Amino acid sequence: MAVSGNKIKKIGVFCKPKAPSASNILGKLIPWLRKKNYHIFLDTSTAAIVGETSTLDKRRVSEQTDLLIALGGDGTLLGVARTAHPYKVPILAVNLGSLGFLAAISIEELYPTLENILAGKFEIENRMLLNACVWRNGNQVENHNVLNDIVINKSVVARVINLQVFVNDQYMTSYRADGLIIATPTGSTAYSLSAGGPIIHPSMHTLVLSPICPLMLTNRSILIPDQSVIQVKLSGKYDNVRITLDGQEGYDMKAEDILEIKKTKTTLQLIRGPNKNYYQILRDKLHWGTQIENAIA
Repeated sequence: MAVSGNKIKKIGVFCKPKAPSASNILGKLIPWLRKKNYHIFLDTSTAAIVGETSTLDKRRVSEQTDLLIALGGDGTLLGVARTAHPYKVPILAVNLGSLGFLAAISIEELYPTLENILAGKFEIENRMLLNACVWRNGNQVENHNVLNDIVINKSVVARVINLQVFVNDQYMTSYRADGLIIATPTGSTAYSLSAGGPIIHPSMHTLVLSPICPLMLTNRSILIPDQSVIQVKLSGKYDNVRITLDGQEGYDMKAEDILEIKKTKTTLQLIRGPNKNYYQILRDKLHWGTQIENAIA
């Protein structure tokens, strides 16, 4: 989806605080944007990197701006996404590290890409998010949104756990495993891929359930429609079972808790990198065909 750049007046900037180049990059980017008469919003941690003062958190920056720039990596974007997506603000994700499926724009491409965006020459990819609610004794005790995945897993010392899975109130199966991953197409290249799950194009309307080290070898990843409502029940009494959101936030799952998962009504608006496509990103990040190309060369 194309968006007009002349509507952009206010720009929010988030940066990974511990990035070695953070101070240098922000020290050039912020003056460059202000010189072009854009109003810049910084959250507290980003402002501190360049010696500025801000009392704004990610949510308040997101609700006041027309464009967000996330400098860091996939982890930085995931944190911004969970806060920003309700405000439907386009996000430009810039990779300051090495591996990044979401933050696919390099720092070398930042300024040419920004020139195009501010001129209205850019496209948006709408990425699905999931809502995760935990019900305990009939009461909702947790409610969160994620871009990549929701993971149920045991601690290192815990025994195998039992999970009953229902889809649209229909019993699907029970897993005896170290855990279970419920991922979006965006999250299919994250933990789910390590657990043997498929790579799913982000435009697909599906979710993937991938068991972690299941006892039954026939328990494999399964794709289900993204309109489905998934319920996962922890059967039996266990200690140290956790639900983790995008690998960044987590909370305990108690015996007989029910984790309910469904697609959110809003999507994340991610700006597509110039002259790049999804398959090129996969080739670059997963080194597909490298040996063959070297052999041909």
